[in-house]
Amino acid sequence: MSVDAKYWTEAQATGGGRNGVSKLTSGMLTVTLASPKELGGSGAGHNPEELFALGYSACYLGAMRFAAQSEKLGTVPADATVNAHVGIGPRSDGGFGIKVKLVVTMPGVDRAVAEKIVERGHFICPYSNATKGNIEVVTELA
Repeated sequence: MSVDAKYWTEAQATGGGRNGVSKLTSGMLTVTLASPKELGGSGAGHNPEELFALGYSACYLGAMRFAAQSEKLGTVPADATVNAHVGIGPRSDGGFGIKVKLVVTMPGVDRAVAEKIVERGHFICPYSNATKGNIEVVTELA
């Protein structure tokens, strides 16, 4: 499978990686990073898992909206939400891994329609496509 990239962005990390600074080279965003206390860090900054959760939740919500509109599945309401829970920990075969739980709310949408939108959202979302077969992603329709 090939991807015809229509947009690129660039970020740069400096310092200690998980304990350092990451910034967009455009200058539009700079984030101070610190490992979470649960992993022995100070917790005095943000971490890559938080940034991944921000990106995945926004991208997946957008993908669901796109799927609903383009496939005429209905409308995703303005008050719909996606909460991305991203966990990190040691893998059984060594190193570290992440796992994701997406909790979706679509108030006022028939459950069968919402389930179809949730399913099609994964087909469209670049984050879902990137993680498919690589990490555990569980989706819950609340």
